[in-house]
Amino acid sequence: MVDVPARPALPAGSAAHSPTAVLPAPVRLTPADHDLLLDLLNTPTAGPLETGTDGPAVRLWEAGRAYAAAASALGLEVLRHAPPDPAALRRDDVPLTVREAARDETFLASQPSLLLRLGPELPRQDTVMFNVHLDTVAGWWPARFDGRRFTGRGAVDAKGPAVALLAGIRAARAAEPALGSRVGVLVQAVAGEEGGAMGTFGTRPLVEDGFTGGLNLFCEPTGHRFLPRSTASMTALVRVEGEDAVDDRPEAGHNATVLLGHISHHLARALPPRIGDGRVCVAGLHTGERHNRVYGTGRLLLNLSYGSRPAGRAAETALEQALREALADFTSGAAGTPDLARTASDATRITSLHWYKRGLPALDGRGRAPWAEELLARHAGLVRWPDEEPAFTCDAIWMADVPDSYTAVFGPGDLDTNHAHAPGEHVDLEALDRYADEVARILVARVRHGPPGEGTDEPSDAHTAAVPGAAADGIPPR
Repeated sequence: MVDVPARPALPAGSAAHSPTAVLPAPVRLTPADHDLLLDLLNTPTAGPLETGTDGPAVRLWEAGRAYAAAASALGLEVLRHAPPDPAALRRDDVPLTVREAARDETFLASQPSLLLRLGPELPRQDTVMFNVHLDTVAGWWPARFDGRRFTGRGAVDAKGPAVALLAGIRAARAAEPALGSRVGVLVQAVAGEEGGAMGTFGTRPLVEDGFTGGLNLFCEPTGHRFLPRSTASMTALVRVEGEDAVDDRPEAGHNATVLLGHISHHLARALPPRIGDGRVCVAGLHTGERHNRVYGTGRLLLNLSYGSRPAGRAAETALEQALREALADFTSGAAGTPDLARTASDATRITSLHWYKRGLPALDGRGRAPWAEELLARHAGLVRWPDEEPAFTCDAIWMADVPDSYTAVFGPGDLDTNHAHAPGEHVDLEALDRYADEVARILVARVRHGPPGEGTDEPSDAHTAAVPGAAADGIPPR
């Protein structure tokens, strides 16, 4: 997932807390939920894409079993708990780092995804699917809970939301018995969201096997706003392959440090205006670590996000053009510097562009299903992410081509302020309680207010029985 600017949380008195379809009482996580979250946080689930081959063992099987046990107690059935077929990693659009990791036959065996279902198998339109990932980035430390805040790797991204999701399903089922019969629930608790895997061996196989709904929500930090977009990203490598030189004769070799420094500076300035609705991250640059040597080889990594497949192809072209410009500018500017003359002369020959990943889909669900946005905004009382605010990358990209469906990213907390992917990752209990309440309201609203023509706009007996005094046009705000 790509970091985005911090977003303010909605105040408690905002419209998001005044839906027409409400619950008898606000949902709160139980002590057992707290214990489950601490257990998950204390179970390291960062895989080798994050920790390297010498990192600690990933314990995704253990985390999945703990989550499945808690879900089973609520009536959810385990449909699948397994890694995908190895063929999932042999596709051309699988990131290079994933394909390289898969050469170790133990890699995929340690990356199971969990699939849960409430109720019988129902048509897609009558199903709500939630996707949450149990893998994390690297950097584990013992979890803590002080009665107000959970701290630990995965607290907000995304083990905390995963536990709150179950609490919300539990509350919704208590308020609306038709949940699980008239409307089903699928939960994908996946591996392979982090580490640049992009969902290629977690979410994508489940989506392609048809485990989706008419309404699909991906549990990622969005500040409690629903976001019907998800950018994809591509990773490029600029490589310089020249000859080294001793520090006393720098003109004898190629100075990859100076060349790549010039390229990175040019790309950071010239590329962002050409990417449209995406973002450019000029990332890792490496040549060497010694002071008494001119390094002739080196590499520069870039990550580019984009909002559609055409935008992705345009970004590829823009990068290729900007790189040519950078090389031409370096050649003309450095040719008169004796120590850099050979590098300037050979810059184009020794520099090449390679792709670690590209060609992935991007999600833009705006306008796809007005009924779903009305359900989330009017009946569940949520706020929509503004169109002018940048989206970010997550596994929701794999829903881009699923027909007859609506997908949004929706979760508690914020990538920046809650330190996702950084030391001190945390989430407040208040945010998890609120998220559980929102999940419950979504599910209750979905039973009572379905797509046009479904015939669920009239309150059921359970609707009026759950909250005495229901108004004719719904239940008044609490």
